[in-house]
Amino acid sequence: MKLLQNLREVFGTLKRRKPAKIFCPRCGSPKIHLSSSLDYWLTPRKYVCDDCGYVGILVMELEKEEEG
Repeated sequence: MKLLQNLREVFGTLKRRKPAKIFCPRCGSPKIHLSSSLDYWLTPRKYVCDDCGYVGILVMELEKEEEG
């Protein structure tokens, strides 16, 4: 029962989660985008950085912390 409650909390948090800002893992630039319009729909996500030329599946995400 406790597991079910924990799962509900996790999924509820994910549902309300705002999109995070993404950054290049190599240079930290916010000028990073999906390499193709088919990425994430038909093929795995692949990102390209306009500043350093990074191409890969990893990005850094930055979420704004909520004040309590």
